[in-house]
Amino acid sequence: MGLLAFCFVQLSAWANPPAPVFVLNSLDGNVSVIDPVTWSEKKRIPTGKEPHHLYLTPDEKSVIVANALSDSLTFIDPRTAQIQRTVTGILDPYQLRFSPDMKWFVTAANRLNHVDIYRWDGQNATLAKRIQTGKTPSHLWIDSKSTTVWASIQDSDELLSIDLLTQTAKSRTAVGPMPADVFGTPDDKLLLVGLTASDGVEVYDISGPQPRLVKKLSTGKGAHAFRAFGDRKHVLVSNRVANTISQIDYTSLQVVAEFPGPSGPDCMDITADGKFILLASRWARKLTVIDIASRKVVKQVSVGKSPHGVWTLDHALRQ
Repeated sequence: MGLLAFCFVQLSAWANPPAPVFVLNSLDGNVSVIDPVTWSEKKRIPTGKEPHHLYLTPDEKSVIVANALSDSLTFIDPRTAQIQRTVTGILDPYQLRFSPDMKWFVTAANRLNHVDIYRWDGQNATLAKRIQTGKTPSHLWIDSKSTTVWASIQDSDELLSIDLLTQTAKSRTAVGPMPADVFGTPDDKLLLVGLTASDGVEVYDISGPQPRLVKKLSTGKGAHAFRAFGDRKHVLVSNRVANTISQIDYTSLQVVAEFPGPSGPDCMDITADGKFILLASRWARKLTVIDIASRKVVKQVSVGKSPHGVWTLDHALRQ
């Protein structure tokens, strides 16, 4: 390589450093900012009380941190890790989702037992409808057509579907004990439900008017959070009690691999190169880095109390 070409490569690398990894510390009320090159914590960003989940805006210009006990959202630049703004008056935002068409922003109020549907104009959220749920709405999924919200109702053992156009409940389905995260396949035909008080994942056919249970997959005790593998074929689920992560082939409905998930595995992300799983080890106050090829833990980074959500802009596809 010539000197000029070498210098250009180096300047490009300096101009576009890797995006930081964000880890929500739910009991500290802040976010750890991790350098993915040195795997060290660079700083902590104060947010609000009990941040649990985070989500990129559709234009990928902001990471939104949902502060459940502060009734607020903190917007952070995903590359510079600087706070952009704080939005108040969002009641109990435990979990959050954007619709693929970028028109809707939805939150689950875990403490107050409702789902809020907001219209999104690209910058601001305006409440369209508040829908009362059963006890403890937990996680959300929105189909690829932006027509239906699926919500797990954790302490009512239900799956709730909501029509986005009319903002009305469509169906309620009894599911296994303590449903947590939900994951829909890219073709919108199947929905996977993690059962935190059981040992696996229920799979529902959602192509008809009512969800229909088609299979129960044994993954491990405390099945909780999903993260698509990025190949439109596999999804990971963290098993919080078993301290493992299971890889599910959602085309064959089989568990095909297992990874270590130390100390209460919760939310995950996958690096853009597909080499590493980034895991919140909730009871150990660590971000755990898992090498996918060897299925081994290669690094742990100390963070704050009860780390929950994990996110980076430099991520694998979420399908």
